[in-house]
Amino acid sequence: MPTTHASTATALIADDDAFFRMALSAILTARLGVREVLEAGSLDEAVERLSAHPEVTFALFDLAMPGMDSAASLRGVRDCFPKIKVAVVSGSQRRGDILAALEAGAHGYVPKSLGVVELPNALRRIMDGAIFVPPSLAELPAAEKPAAEPGAGPACPEGLTPRQRDVLELLVRGLSNKEIARTLDIGEGTVKVHMAALFRGLGVSTRAAAAAVGARLLEAAPAR
Repeated sequence: MPTTHASTATALIADDDAFFRMALSAILTARLGVREVLEAGSLDEAVERLSAHPEVTFALFDLAMPGMDSAASLRGVRDCFPKIKVAVVSGSQRRGDILAALEAGAHGYVPKSLGVVELPNALRRIMDGAIFVPPSLAELPAAEKPAAEPGAGPACPEGLTPRQRDVLELLVRGLSNKEIARTLDIGEGTVKVHMAALFRGLGVSTRAAAAAVGARLLEAAPAR
């Protein structure tokens, strides 16, 4: 039985590979309960579809299709359609591409190489509000990992205060600042202060990137 996502009645797949679009469409409808899937083979076509169909709530983009100069092109999509949840489904697993997509506002990064079980699960997590990135993000050489600013402390859970780790764990779960404040019984202003410290410590500048890097660090850290 597919899981029905009432908030994702219509989705868009933007990829110049027609066969991959067909396969991904089948996953969205048969496995994830999406009622209608629109398709586009270029960035321009994707923007046209999104403009003509305001009911779209979830969009998947390939980074190598015509019109997509780089992951930065996603920033324009996010600016024009801020209510749409956007994710990348790409053949690239390069760290730079993953972080660039997250910095541009993508809600997740799914490699095309994932298997028939892992790929639907990854899409489901993104549709449910989590940030998904491939495990390889935490397996790259240390020299490629973002460095923390001087005085910010090491970018690892052991370098965080107990409250900062609490905030990071809730951020990874997809909670908003208001929800984090309510869960921890602290003010939203206090949450923002902890967020600023986390961003500096993790070497990122967006919630998505902080959640992605933080998730991998928390998975690797010993349980409290």
